[in-house]
Amino acid sequence: MSGQYTIIGDLDRTPHSPKNSAFSSFQLQVRCSTEVEQMKELSAAQKRWEAQVRDGKIKALSPKEAGYAVQLSKYTLLDVRPSSERSKAWVKGSVWIPVYDSDKNMDPGALLKKLSTFAMGGWWSGLALMKYNERFMPDLVATVPKSANVIVACQKGLRSLAACEQMYKAGYRNIFWLSGGFDAVEEGEFEREGPQALKLAGIGGISEFLGWTDVQRRAAAKEGFGYRAVMFGRLVLVVLAVDSLFIGAQQLMQRVQMHN
Repeated sequence: MSGQYTIIGDLDRTPHSPKNSAFSSFQLQVRCSTEVEQMKELSAAQKRWEAQVRDGKIKALSPKEAGYAVQLSKYTLLDVRPSSERSKAWVKGSVWIPVYDSDKNMDPGALLKKLSTFAMGGWWSGLALMKYNERFMPDLVATVPKSANVIVACQKGLRSLAACEQMYKAGYRNIFWLSGGFDAVEEGEFEREGPQALKLAGIGGISEFLGWTDVQRRAAAKEGFGYRAVMFGRLVLVVLAVDSLFIGAQQLMQRVQMHN
């Protein structure tokens, strides 16, 4: 039932029924029927994933430890991030198999979910609607031997734990987890490729433009006034743009009223 939507409405009544006389037309309301259940499932899953580390099934590595291990060439770094994050920055020589990736379906149901994701914060964070990659385990087994030492990494450290769980069930036993994900990686700890720093690959949307993400705030604290001045300048530009749009809309409405 996860992710399904329910259409709410009494289809046996017509808009002219006495019980519906307060409504000018029949209304259908679309809502997520299992939102609370999904949150509970996610919370339980996160506890289960974290228990893997406590039980010793998965070994946690700091970014510095993981970077050193990759340099020894005895460890495979498995990047399970979606393509939107991978395209910004990646570790040289890493294996990329996303456990979740952007949902590219364009059917009405997927479009509704994408619109909901954007309206519920995607415009701010830049996050897109994600879909489980059904090819994750088959592609992994075909690419990485089960006897290999595998360091699993994502941007923040949660999706990689989900991947670790699947890998352990499939027979992988030498599994290492990048604690904190690439968000916790400093420049120089891995041999990076791509246009951005690894820790900045997970940000997007208006929050990135304004510099209001956690990783950008930490960077601002290190880089000082110059960085903050640039971010403040961007904020001013956004405020001016919104103000201009508002004034333009008012003037357009006045002209329309004059012609009427």
